[in-house]
Order: sequence, then C-alpha cells, then structure tokens
Amino acid sequence: MTGASPGGALGAAEKRAGRAGAGMYAFSLCLVVLAAAGLAGLLLQQPYLFPSLGPVVMLYFDSPMQESARPRNTLVGHAVAILAGATCLAVFGLADHPSVVQEGINGMRIGAAALSVSLTALFLRLLACPHPPAGATTLIISLGLLTSASELASVAAAVVLVTVLGVGVNRLLGVRQPLWS
Repeated sequence: MTGASPGGALGAAEKRAGRAGAGMYAFSLCLVVLAAAGLAGLLLQQPYLFPSLGPVVMLYFDSPMQESARPRNTLVGHAVAILAGATCLAVFGLADHPSVVQEGINGMRIGAAALSVSLTALFLRLLACPHPPAGATTLIISLGLLTSASELASVAAAVVLVTVLGVGVNRLLGVRQPLWS
C-alpha cells in the first residue's frame, strides 16, 4: 500500500502543483497540528512539544501511505519507546540523575541511550510496527530530558493528541491513510 495514491486533498494538491502542492499540504498541516499540540501543552503547563513529534507529523502529512505513518505504529512505537527509555534509566541507575545536558555524557548514559534505542528497534520489529520517530522519544527519555511520571504521561498524551489530530485531518480531507493494519 506504500505506493498507492493517498487521494483526497493531498492527492489533488500533488496532481495540481506536483511537489510544491504536496509540500504546501504538509507545511500547512504540520503547522496546524504542532501548533495545536503546543497550545495544549501551554494550557496544561506540560511538555506537549518534543523533537520526535516533528517526524511523526511529517510522516502523516508527507507520506501518509507509509507503514510507519499508521496510527497503530505511532501509538505502539512511542509506548515501547517510553517503556524502553524509562527501563534503561532505572537499569543504569540514572532515574534520579540530572539530564545529560546538565550532567554531561558518561558511560552509564551512553549505555542507557544505546540500549534504549536498541530495545525499541527490537520490540517494534517483533511487533511489526516500524516507526522511526520512536527512536527519538526513547533517547529523549534515556538521556534524562523528560523523566518524571507526569512528563512521561505528557509524552504519551501528546503522541495520542497528534495522532488523533493528524489522522483526523487527513481523513477529513479525504486522504486514505491506513488506520491500523
């Protein structure tokens, strides 16, 4: 299904203006969805914007037919990433340490980061849920940038929000993005 036309507004924009049309579709909707997530974070005073959401919305609006752009892959991918990142923090004794930005890089942090991405890749492969942006989420956590229970819950909530908004907008605009399988 990766090579199939997405149809809807994206297909029409691409047919009408080629790459520029598809680019404007992605530009407009990435802007709207990330701004909405940022506004939600501002209102809730929680980190609803973090680096791995950028590639998520880019997949939704630039390449919605890719397997990694499926909502199932996004939700499972980031859930696995959160668990792997938090587990590696605990295993390496870094849960109560400051972030890598404050503490600096050391062997334990390198181990936690490398293992968290490796575990995320392994489990997503086993679950047949490829989603490369999850690699960034697990690094954000294993590097100590977002670690508290409320921050991890915010990461999960932001992923759900962006998924609902992204897929909802695509569907509303007639883009036939696969939902689950």
